[in-house]
Amino acid sequence: MISSIFGKTKPINFIILSVFLFLYYWVVQVYLFKNDFSVNQVVLETGVLSILLFSVFVVDFIAKRNKLTEPNSYAILFYVILFVVFPETLTDTNAILCSLLLLLATRRLLSIKSLKDVKSKVFDATLWILTSSLFYDWAIVYLLLVFVAIYIYEPKNSRNWFVVLSAAFAFFMISYTALILVGIPNFLWEHYNFRIDFAAIYPFNWGASIKISVYIIINLLLALWAFLALGKSGTGKIITVRIIALSFVLGLLVNVLVLSESTYAIIITFFPCVIFICNYIDAIKRRNVLELVLIVCTVVPLIMFLGRLWVA
Repeated sequence: MISSIFGKTKPINFIILSVFLFLYYWVVQVYLFKNDFSVNQVVLETGVLSILLFSVFVVDFIAKRNKLTEPNSYAILFYVILFVVFPETLTDTNAILCSLLLLLATRRLLSIKSLKDVKSKVFDATLWILTSSLFYDWAIVYLLLVFVAIYIYEPKNSRNWFVVLSAAFAFFMISYTALILVGIPNFLWEHYNFRIDFAAIYPFNWGASIKISVYIIINLLLALWAFLALGKSGTGKIITVRIIALSFVLGLLVNVLVLSESTYAIIITFFPCVIFICNYIDAIKRRNVLELVLIVCTVVPLIMFLGRLWVA
């Protein structure tokens, strides 16, 4: 049943998931975390929710445009499922905004493989990453992804490397000017302190730690499977998967570096995770096995969430 609905690319699939995510967002905020919003806060939360829904569209666009998955809707399905697995991410506005900007950067970086307008794509990706660092200072480590993409696709053109510097200069000039206009000119100097909260890293939370550990292990296994499968097929897709795998590793690194009691940056690893899962799902040829896997991946997170909601 699930494969018959999301196994095809139909607008109704996006509508179904958007409606679910809309309702789920408010359930998490109001019933799970007991947030009490004023009228102004409701307006702000609605804006954040709109950004979240747009992120789903961006994930679908990247996956289809770059042919990272088969022509189906499994990418957005699993992207939404990951929010059910990690509902805490919906309480971190900075994580949601940072994730969207990194998705936009990833979209530009993956499109470099066409070797058209490389410099403009490098410039855009750098600008998106630097803008994302306004929400998490450590997100700036994603610039490594830009350098890797240049090295893979067009390393001999020295101007590509200098484009990163020009984008950084443009970002500084635009952001500093905007900050002066709003009356907080010292924001950049205070924001980019690159502090690590060791007190938040060391305490061991059994529930959260086990879930994160399982999540990482599953992704590593799926990434290994993708490399082996694509390596045997001899397709050029493996280069793209390498960039996505590096994105996942950088996401885990940022998640550790910004870790605190109020941050849930695991959302920035959702896109690479979705690509790994979808490549495995697409390789399942037996319809009954595929349906069973989809049911388990959908129902189990929902049951776990409902159980958590019951005891909240």
